[in-house]
Order: sequence, then C-alpha cells, then structure tokens
Amino acid sequence: MIEFPKINLHIHSNYSDGRNNIKQIVEKSLKLGLNYIAITDHFTNSWKAWVSKLNNNESITDYLEEITECQKYLARSNKLLTLLKGIEIDLASTKQYIKTYIKADKFDLILFEYLQSYESIAFVKNIIHYWRKQLSDKDKLPVLGLAHFDPSIFMLGNLDTLMKFLKDYDICFEFNSSYSSFYSPRYERFFEKLREYEIPVAIGCDSHNLLTLNNIEEPLSMISYYKLENNFKILISKLKLISSCSQQLGSKAPNKGSKSIR
Repeated sequence: MIEFPKINLHIHSNYSDGRNNIKQIVEKSLKLGLNYIAITDHFTNSWKAWVSKLNNNESITDYLEEITECQKYLARSNKLLTLLKGIEIDLASTKQYIKTYIKADKFDLILFEYLQSYESIAFVKNIIHYWRKQLSDKDKLPVLGLAHFDPSIFMLGNLDTLMKFLKDYDICFEFNSSYSSFYSPRYERFFEKLREYEIPVAIGCDSHNLLTLNNIEEPLSMISYYKLENNFKILISKLKLISSCSQQLGSKAPNKGSKSIR
C-alpha cells in the first residue's frame, strides 16, 4: 500500500456535539502523529439546531479565532500537523441562514451534510454561486466535501449527473469511518464513477471524542480497494497548499517560545 499522510478531516469539538475543546483535539492529534486534521463543527438552523453553538457572528468568530491560535502555535513550533478551519453545514438549514453567517473565504474546508436528492444538488449550487459572487478572488473558495454521503440515494438514478456536479464544483467524497456501510462493495459502480471522473476523495472519522481521532485505517484500505489512490492524491495536493499558507501564518506570528498551546 502507498504511504499516505495521516488525515482526519471530520472532527467535532465542544462548539457543537464533541466532548473535547479544540486545544485538546490538537494536542492528542500531535501525540497520534496525524498530519492533517479539520475541526468541522455543526452549523444548522434545522430541527437539530440544538447541536451547535455556531448560531451567530460572535460565536463563529470565537470558533475561528481559537482555531487560528492553534494554527499559529503549530506553525511557530514547526509541528508536522496542519490544522484546517472547517464547518459541517446541514443542508436542511435555510438558504438565508447559510448565506448570512457563512463567509466561505474564512474557512479551509466546508462539508455539506445530507445531500439526499437532486433538489439538494440545486441548493448547494445556489450557495456556491452566492459565495463566488462575494469573493474578489474566485480561487479563495475552500476545499468542499460531502459529509458521510450515502451513495444508495443516487444508485438507481443517473450517476453521471451527480458526478458532473461534483466535478464542476470541485467537491470531494469523504470515506467516513463512522459510516462504513457507505463504502460497501455493493456501491462499486459509484466508486468506479468517482475514479472515472477523478473526483477527490478524503478521509474523515466524524470524531466526537479523542478515542476516534485515528480511526483511519479502514478508509485507507477502501481507497486502495477501489483503486482511488490518484483521487486521494488530488485531495492531498489541496491540503499541501493549505499547509503552506499555515506556515506563512506562523512565520508572521511573534515567537512566544511556548511548548504547549495556550
């Protein structure tokens, strides 16, 4: 098997339904030898709005600033861990709620949760078009991905329509270790299409505690099983660009000489 970086791009902190704060997650990830992680707390005003504290500009700013401080520490200390500012958007949220509070250029990664119909594809397109109009530099859009996507919903329809959407909007598929049934061999045709269309693939554990941060072996093995190594490399190239930017952030920050995250 090809040696890949250790990646977990789906982690929840106590800003939503995770048990640990961001600093604890970062410290444990360092001990585990992870290379790339993303804090992706829930964002929603649907029936499950209770799950997240990210429901106003102040809380979202606090969330992003806390991640930024950890990013600065990692870069300043030359740690081999890149931390991404992420968020998981519930597509049952209202369009206006998303447009009001989510400024795409403030994030490194945005996951879309519950893409379950062709109508939800149109919903995501509308949101992305809105974000693009808000940006002066179209390349500032973050990495976009589908959180724990269930292929069964589209298996009886036109998979090419789904794939064209993912390709045109540069959206990656997540191998999520908490939803292993979603990469079952019965969906092999779906994964063949991912390979054909060169859709990036990522790994996320949907971690809500420190014990699951390193549950990446099964997703890695399934990436190999479906011969999606090149798709994974596409995602890794995007992460390397983010890592480079994070290093620049650290070089601009004053060196406080701290041995741990403050």
